[in-house]
Amino acid sequence: MANVTAGSSKPAVQVEGLKELNRTLKTAGANLKDLKKENKKAADVVVPVARTNVPVKSGKLLASIRSGATQKMGIVRAGKKSVPYAAIQEFGWPGHNIKPHHYIVDAAHSTEPLWVQVYENAVNKIINEIYGAQK
Repeated sequence: MANVTAGSSKPAVQVEGLKELNRTLKTAGANLKDLKKENKKAADVVVPVARTNVPVKSGKLLASIRSGATQKMGIVRAGKKSVPYAAIQEFGWPGHNIKPHHYIVDAAHSTEPLWVQVYENAVNKIINEIYGAQK
């Protein structure tokens, strides 16, 4: 299940139970290094939809939306040094009357069945590998 959280140090969407799943799979003997690739695949599902939702003036913000991954999570990023306003466009800035657009959060929510399927396929593959190794 995905939860929305706002703030610069927390992900906008978190999958509940992912840490516990990783721990359980590791205990069962799974090689979790393969999950980085799956996390990237899941993030890649969100990026095109985020690009269709982003407000566009110059196109710099649109061009800055990209996916990434670690062994623990898939990441959709926007902004860079030359595009410092990405988070303001996503979450808004009430003190300056800038409304949030939630272009990444909404994309993550609308594509949830697709990226959840990526994780389900990966977990099933790992479980099958573990089960096959035990025979």
